[in-house]
Amino acid sequence: MTDLSNYRNIGIFAHVDAGKTTTTERILKLTGKIHKTGEVHDGAATTDFMEQEQERGITIQSAATTCYWHDHRLNIIDTPGHVDFTIEVYRSLKVLDGGVGVFCGSGGVEPQSETNWRYANDSGVARIIFVNKLDRIGADFYNVVNQVKTVLGAKPLVMCLPIGIEDQYVGVADLLTRQAYVWDDTGLPENYEIVDIPADMTDLVEEYREELIETAVEQDDDVMMAYMEGEEVSIDDIKHCIRKGTISLDFFPTYCGSAFKNKGVQLILDAVVDYLPNPKEVDPQPLTDDLGGETGEYALVTAEESFKALAFKIMDDRFGALTFIRIYSGTLRRGDTILNSYTGKTERIGRMVEMHADDRNELEQAKAGDIIAIIGMKNVQTGHTLCDPKNPVTLESMVFPEPVISIAVKPKDKGGSEKMGIAIGKMVAEDPSFHVETDQDSGETILKGMGELHLDVKVDILNRSYGVDLIVGEPQVAYRETITLSVDDSYTHKKQTGGAGQFGKIDFKIKPGEPGSGFGFRSTVVGGNIPKEFFPAIEKGFKSMMMEGPLAGYPVLDVEIEIYDGAYHAVDSSAVAFELAAKAAYRQTMPKAGPQLIEPIMKVDVFTPEDHVGDVIGDLNRRRGMIKDQEAGKTGVRIKAEVPLSEMFGYIGHLRTMTSGRGQFSMEFSHYLPCPQNISVEIIASAKERNAEK
Repeated sequence: MTDLSNYRNIGIFAHVDAGKTTTTERILKLTGKIHKTGEVHDGAATTDFMEQEQERGITIQSAATTCYWHDHRLNIIDTPGHVDFTIEVYRSLKVLDGGVGVFCGSGGVEPQSETNWRYANDSGVARIIFVNKLDRIGADFYNVVNQVKTVLGAKPLVMCLPIGIEDQYVGVADLLTRQAYVWDDTGLPENYEIVDIPADMTDLVEEYREELIETAVEQDDDVMMAYMEGEEVSIDDIKHCIRKGTISLDFFPTYCGSAFKNKGVQLILDAVVDYLPNPKEVDPQPLTDDLGGETGEYALVTAEESFKALAFKIMDDRFGALTFIRIYSGTLRRGDTILNSYTGKTERIGRMVEMHADDRNELEQAKAGDIIAIIGMKNVQTGHTLCDPKNPVTLESMVFPEPVISIAVKPKDKGGSEKMGIAIGKMVAEDPSFHVETDQDSGETILKGMGELHLDVKVDILNRSYGVDLIVGEPQVAYRETITLSVDDSYTHKKQTGGAGQFGKIDFKIKPGEPGSGFGFRSTVVGGNIPKEFFPAIEKGFKSMMMEGPLAGYPVLDVEIEIYDGAYHAVDSSAVAFELAAKAAYRQTMPKAGPQLIEPIMKVDVFTPEDHVGDVIGDLNRRRGMIKDQEAGKTGVRIKAEVPLSEMFGYIGHLRTMTSGRGQFSMEFSHYLPCPQNISVEIIASAKERNAEK
């Protein structure tokens, strides 16, 4: 099938436990892709095919699958909800044209929903909303709709209303057609009747229908004029307006149901086809230059253009390395040679496959709009552009957050080192938010990730998938250093050996930069006291030293360096001399600039039943937390706080104990703040101890 108007590239995303994977299962069953639905709680869901996912009942990596609904091809990606795996959501949204945001009918708009919604806004992805789990105790469709407005600042366009609620929930009232879809108790998705709307709901349906039409017709002046003159607007015209408003992100069509009980999923599939954009209807991907700046050109979605694709995920499985790509333009055939514009190397395409979770169908060719996987590509990483060697281009790449937590690991037996090295190499290629480095002095391997669960899963994968038994050290916090004082100083590097010597003098100012600014360098030297060609060497010298702070050897953030004078020697001065001068100047001056240890502060979002609020707040205060906000809901209270990462290790266990197992929390990195004096002293002392041992 080559008609791109029949393609829908969509993602399903939400907070942990809102029912994304269950919704995906129901979609696959309804579209005939699978014949038996697997349940998440049984560890049998199609898209949760990792052992770690099946045991924990959560989605860890995004899974891709393709199915068909009413002659439309749906490429679906089921993404994780847990904050530690947000990176999977981010990179999936990057290559999708539309999304389904799933919200729990009783939990409402939960913390991770906000993060995912923000990512989707940043990526400009059109969405429909599915309020799920309306059969659960405490479910309230209208409350969730209200939260979408207040918490997400979004405009939900209510398309249907629930008939009954909690254990009385039987189906939905479709506002457009004024018909009710009622399912029986068999739990089979096809066992429903289309009947008249219950008499006690007609007024409510008319009220919401009027609101729906008034919002929709604003998208088309002609339709709006006809409506205002009292004409009955056709359903096709309303649908056209809804589609236009959805694609321009003016509003989000909102549906309801219970995926687990198979109620309401057909309407979601119809909405995906009716309202979410096909690949040609979204803004084309911008092309960038070598430095990442936009060139003003775009990758137009058409099979006629030259080949352009983005690698958005690398996965290693029993068949070899899989590279998932989204093709933006052109056609790719088996045997073609393509260029990786990031590495400058070409590769020949051996096998291409269409994915269905961990099964695959071999392909001979793929076109613009497709999401496929290529087997056995070398040196391709997430965010690399693949293109036609005759027309090299670079697509806008992906930016990934820095890890905030690390652990030291070593294999239990000596022979495991090589095996561990190979396995970790593959895992780093798969997950850009997972970093690894070797401590040069102690020889330990340091794994860095986005949270405790993230690293826990990585260690588990190393153990089970790769057979590497590890000894795991205590989690370490990614502390940083900065300065608090502005210092003017001067340094002269002079070395005389036989022949030409080395000479470089710099007068400079080191001062604190704006929070989050990183490293800043500028030169205000006038009169040629230092020739311009030496400035890059001076900057390089200072920048290379920023990896090791004067207090405890942690990387330095938010420092500005200004070179305002200096001197050079016509014979002895060189780039190397000035680079060495800058390095020595750093060592000389940084201790004078009031160095200070700073620690990562996390944005923490805790949900707790009402009767445990006092305990939870007291505990957060003991952890040096700052309470920012409290919000009472029907089923409990959400507490927003900022807490140092070092105080949050093992928090989930404490929270569950305090709340009798009913509390939940999520956290993400927010910013760095100075460490209290007593804690700084401890950290610096242990860093010196470590260095002494080395």
